[in-house]
Amino acid sequence: MEFIAYPDREMMMLALADRLTGDLAMALRNQERVTFSVPGGTTPGPIFDVLAAQDLDWDRVAIVLNDERWVPEDSPRSNTALIKKRLLISKAKPATLIPLYAEAPTPEDKIGALCDGVAAHLPIAVLLLGMGEDMHTASLFPGADNLAAALADDAPPLMAMRADAAGEPRITLTAPVLRAALATHIVITGAAKRAAIERAAQLSPLAAPVACVLGQAVVHWAE
Repeated sequence: MEFIAYPDREMMMLALADRLTGDLAMALRNQERVTFSVPGGTTPGPIFDVLAAQDLDWDRVAIVLNDERWVPEDSPRSNTALIKKRLLISKAKPATLIPLYAEAPTPEDKIGALCDGVAAHLPIAVLLLGMGEDMHTASLFPGADNLAAALADDAPPLMAMRADAAGEPRITLTAPVLRAALATHIVITGAAKRAAIERAAQLSPLAAPVACVLGQAVVHWAE
């Protein structure tokens, strides 16, 4: 794990956006099409604002969320809606969004087709993850119903996930997909998350799911 501490959040967001832009540009020089995986939530919003204005061949970029809540796009809890508002705009508008939600009562009803859609765009070229204070990343939550299966080397690209801390049922990229990314970055803020990621480095992925990617990750932190 490489750990980079920044003087403030604004500097971190700008520097990380620049790093991601460079990683994507390099990937595009080497591949006809590349996949960029991003988290939902509010933390990466400023990063997306900067990225969306970058001069990249966005029509050759596929974007997939790390995970999604099983809610329709008109829900305020939808990560898909957030990405469309903050990243798939301006110069990044031509990028292709790979869906992680389809209208159905449960993730299991549609996961086969969604999994096929993701599989066609693997491996991930550039991966940006977040992490909770409980050391979850994507929707790999400690104690989740399918966590052990999602951490297994033979896990499918996507799995449904339910956990007390998750609220709604989720759909998430699994550990093998995350570990196979060519460039991995984790963005966190605050003292509690810094302490959590330092603990995670000493724990198993079952106890601290983010540990499944720490070996190859660059962690970006600001208070």
